Amino acid sequence: MACKTFFGRSILFILITGITVCFTFPSYLAAGDSKPLKIALLPIIDALPYFIAETEGDFKKAGIEVKMLPVMSGLNRDQLMQAGEVDGMLNELTTVANFNRNNSRVKAVYTIRSAHAEYPMFRLVASPRNDLNKVSDLKGASIGISKNTIIEYMTDRLLQAEGLDAVKLNKRSIPAIPERFQLLLQGQLDAVVLPDPLGFAALASGARLIIDDSVAPQYSSSILTFSDHSINNKAETLRRFLAAWDNAAARLNKSPESYRTLMLRNIRVPKNVQKSYRIPRFSQKSVPGKEQWDDVMKWMVGKKLLKTALSYDSSITDAFLPIQP
Repeated sequence: MACKTFFGRSILFILITGITVCFTFPSYLAAGDSKPLKIALLPIIDALPYFIAETEGDFKKAGIEVKMLPVMSGLNRDQLMQAGEVDGMLNELTTVANFNRNNSRVKAVYTIRSAHAEYPMFRLVASPRNDLNKVSDLKGASIGISKNTIIEYMTDRLLQAEGLDAVKLNKRSIPAIPERFQLLLQGQLDAVVLPDPLGFAALASGARLIIDDSVAPQYSSSILTFSDHSINNKAETLRRFLAAWDNAAARLNKSPESYRTLMLRNIRVPKNVQKSYRIPRFSQKSVPGKEQWDDVMKWMVGKKLLKTALSYDSSITDAFLPIQP
């Protein structure tokens, strides 16, 4: 009798423990997937879908834990990725190439935003203290950029398309975007390239638009990039993360104004345009195309930032995109 009681209790214990484990560790995740997915984000408009997904429970519904590490500069972001402190980051194609220059270490897995006719990503604006009005006026003028980045790439391509040789440009490297903004308004730079919403704020402060990337959207995009290690060890978590992000982006595109308060709470938007800045459209279910990648490679090789072009497949994958409906 005692033996039967013992076995009965043991079976009951095993059943209860098994149920508890099932609820504690989702059966659809591999062992490596059970760890939080860590992502480095700058406080820029491109990060807004993350805050929507986090606030409205998309990650929780997907059965994953996501930890956001706020960073204040691209350098800080890249250092975290280099040290293996994060699984992924919000960045751009030139950064992917820099990480993979010697061997494949990261891959772009999702396009966050691309330039749109109504929503530029970058604007080249002239100081309110000069009389520059068009691209041809920029010959010899000082232009504030961030050297060897997507900003310089996009600037070169846009101005070349308008007939202005990039070699003849007087480009000044000012990596800190707020400093670039202030130097423009003070008249210490003739023109600068700024991302929105800061570019929009510059126009509201008296600057004049010379050109923006909406005229050639193939040159600008922001992306989500993950390490090869995380791709190999947290594949299911990554798929669920991108699906949650994509769902948040869909709701944002459908009703952008309903997220203005959340945007202002988490994203840096200058005070003078907090009410007037139009929340842009976000991309969904896409990655950068091969033609776009190859053009970035051509520019980087031409600038001697790379010895040889990197292959598209070594740096970009669409394997984790949400399934098209």
